[in-house]
Amino acid sequence: MLSEEEIARRLAVVKDRIAAAAGRSRRHPDSVCLVLASKTQPPGALRAAYRAGARVFGENYVQEAAAKHHALSDLRDIRFHLIGHLQTNKARQASSMFELIHSLHSARLAQALHRAHPEPPMRVLIEVNLGGEATKHGAAPDDVEGLIAQVRDEVEVAGLMAIPPPAHNPEHSRPHFAQLRRMRDKLAAHSGLELRELSMGMTDDFEVAIEEGATIVRVGRAVFGERG
Repeated sequence: MLSEEEIARRLAVVKDRIAAAAGRSRRHPDSVCLVLASKTQPPGALRAAYRAGARVFGENYVQEAAAKHHALSDLRDIRFHLIGHLQTNKARQASSMFELIHSLHSARLAQALHRAHPEPPMRVLIEVNLGGEATKHGAAPDDVEGLIAQVRDEVEVAGLMAIPPPAHNPEHSRPHFAQLRRMRDKLAAHSGLELRELSMGMTDDFEVAIEEGATIVRVGRAVFGERG
């Protein structure tokens, strides 16, 4: 784990980069939610980031998140998002910990979340597999509109999430981010839902994602350092 001072320094740099990218796209920095991707990080690292001003943390696994949720329960305004794949049998536990689930991918999962948390409905993002990659979860782009129609009465669909195919140059991710933004705009018009949130962009490409309309970026390594 990095020192508390180093985590605070890195967090400040990331916030400055977010503000600069937002400025380039004529947006206010507050229009972008920074989610610190904290998979495998100890609770102490999250606490250090919290002390430096971070409030939203993204976890990939329900069990790991539950341990951190307990360890950090004294931090009353800390918030957790689920940014990894969610199995249907973990829906009830997840619904009690996360304020937003970034990875809804099926009507079956939406039904499980509704049973676990009917009121208010769980806020979710539809995960879109933009590149059709077999190693990634998510709905195919052509299936997203139908999925929204199936689940909109069971969960609150707040927007879309995607992880582009791996690229060495952040600019190579730009077309995928632009595609997700266009998809969101089209789906919002067709469905009548606001679909305000676009969760896209990580440590290597979050600035490009913001320039293309991201409202949520998931950044871990830039703040916490390389995973051990």
